[in-house]
Amino acid sequence: MRIETCYFCSSRIYPGHGIQFVRNDCKIFKFCRSKCHAAFKKKKNPRKVKWTKAYRKTVGKELAVDPSFEFEKRRNTPLKYNRELWSKTVDAMKKVELIRQKRQNTHIMQRLRKGRELEQERDVKEVQRDLSLIRSPAAGLKERKKLEEVNEQDDKMDNSDEEMEAEAIEVTG
Repeated sequence: MRIETCYFCSSRIYPGHGIQFVRNDCKIFKFCRSKCHAAFKKKKNPRKVKWTKAYRKTVGKELAVDPSFEFEKRRNTPLKYNRELWSKTVDAMKKVELIRQKRQNTHIMQRLRKGRELEQERDVKEVQRDLSLIRSPAAGLKERKKLEEVNEQDDKMDNSDEEMEAEAIEVTG
């Protein structure tokens, strides 16, 4: 059972599915659905159509350069498989798929992290720009009253300290 890839959108085509188009020069094009086939007939460029994997790779939304993609290349040389080699190959394919998934997840997280940083910077700038709208005038009044009370208490403490010094001088003098 061979799982093909769509010529236009690069998605998987399972046996018995999709459309196959053979051009006059014997080149075979396989499409996963009529949407891809119609876009191909309209001579659309897959790198400019936003829902294709080619577009996502060119824009940098999907991992493009990864050594694990080398395993997916088609090799047209027939091989004789024995059961042991076949089982090892299947295990290796599973490991490669896990590695690819991890790399794609880290790639996605890096992209999201960059977006979060930009968004946070934008939010901070917006708050600094519109601080007058956020801060209420009453909040400033409360702070001023507290400062005045603290200053008055400090003045009273200073005055009482001066009086005590004056009394101490009178008693000794």
